[in-house]
Amino acid sequence: MVDEKKPSSFVSKDEFQTQEQVPFEKTEAEVKFVSKMNRHFIPFVCVILFLQFIDKGTLSIVALIPEFFEDVGIDRDQYAWCNSIFYLGYLCMQLPNNFMMQKLPISKYIGVMLVVWGAVLFCMCFAHSFSQLAGLRFLLGFFEATTYPAVFLLIATMYRRSEQVVWFGIMFVSNSVATIIGNSAAVGILRMPTIGFFSPWKWAMIIYGSATMAAGFVVFFFMPDRSDSRWFKVTEEEKQIIEDRARDNAVVPNRKIKMNQIWEALKEPRLYCYCLISMFVNFQNGALTSFNTIIISDLGFNSTDSILLTMPYAGAIITMIFISTWLSKKYDETIYVAMGACVISIIGLTMLAAIPSGGVKLMGIYLSGGCTPSYVLLQASISSNVSGYTKKIFYTAGNLVFYTIGNFVGPLLLRDKEAPRYLSGMGVYIAANVLTILLFAYVRLVYVKTNKQRHLDKNVNIAALPEDLEDMTDKENENFVYRT
Repeated sequence: MVDEKKPSSFVSKDEFQTQEQVPFEKTEAEVKFVSKMNRHFIPFVCVILFLQFIDKGTLSIVALIPEFFEDVGIDRDQYAWCNSIFYLGYLCMQLPNNFMMQKLPISKYIGVMLVVWGAVLFCMCFAHSFSQLAGLRFLLGFFEATTYPAVFLLIATMYRRSEQVVWFGIMFVSNSVATIIGNSAAVGILRMPTIGFFSPWKWAMIIYGSATMAAGFVVFFFMPDRSDSRWFKVTEEEKQIIEDRARDNAVVPNRKIKMNQIWEALKEPRLYCYCLISMFVNFQNGALTSFNTIIISDLGFNSTDSILLTMPYAGAIITMIFISTWLSKKYDETIYVAMGACVISIIGLTMLAAIPSGGVKLMGIYLSGGCTPSYVLLQASISSNVSGYTKKIFYTAGNLVFYTIGNFVGPLLLRDKEAPRYLSGMGVYIAANVLTILLFAYVRLVYVKTNKQRHLDKNVNIAALPEDLEDMTDKENENFVYRT
């Protein structure tokens, strides 16, 4: 927020509309401040996303333990429904989450949600029927649904638009690290004897649930959620830096819901393009997250090897995320790189559909992970091209509704009778990637056209926003430069 006294870096509305575009250079003081912010804030982001992903994926780990299906009394089709119903809970939380993010301190909100969903995961060890397991999976999705939009919003408000793509990438790298560490632990869990009344799969729920609850208390008390948080020990010089960075983001946090920004968003075709892209890329994400160990085991590998062979899949995703975010930052091109990631995904899916069996098919699984960097870059595009606090939250919420639909539908397209090639499911995923490329191309065309109409160059930066135009949307701000 700005002080009541008008800082010298602010300009009048008339001056703002006519001021010259100038190249942006980060000062040494800002570099030091950002480094301090990274040290105190990013570790929390990584831990939250790590736990969120490992807790969501615990079901796919225990699916390789024979006692799991026997104890709960489900088959593979019911297992697919238990994976999908997680996203039904995720979907139901989006509207209340949208409201609560604008009304509550985000660090406190996330901390409470971590404790609650950790308790739900813990209770999953007591499930003895399909209905019980499905109900708990619904609740797990409901409470986990708070994390992505909250973290997206924090990064969008605390980091410059040019910095955000890197941190969105780190978010999803945390997910892949969770796969590697979680599956390493799963190898040990597979070999555990029954201890007390709990078989190995139940101990997985107990261990991960307890860790999440403990992390929730730490997040509640110690996580910073504003650039001027007391944990950063901000100096007077850094207060001015924070104001400058907030103007660059064109995001001013406030707790008033502005309906005019929501109506503006609803009238923009790109909102629906972004939502459809989110759904399309997550068809295969939901399926492969739930079924990757099962697909690998169908190739003839035992349970332990199937878990171990998912680690290169996570490693491939990490590599693709680093390469895609590096390319995006180096060439200042987000959408073209996202389209390229979709092409890689199509190649992997084609291999999965075309090759009946054998080790070569593993390469198809690994390449199909291209959907993840394309989703990372989708989030970066939304974050850097939508301004107005309510509008940004609305875009994020809409995007996550369709993310949820994609992840819900995706696993259901893989029918047990079509194993191991799952031809109909793979065909849908390939078609979805093609449509994603076309939608990305349309959005980029709109941005290029708008920048030309405004006579703006994406490679330069407006130095200041006028004080009387705080919390403007990108449409209201004629000097807003869209990043392609």
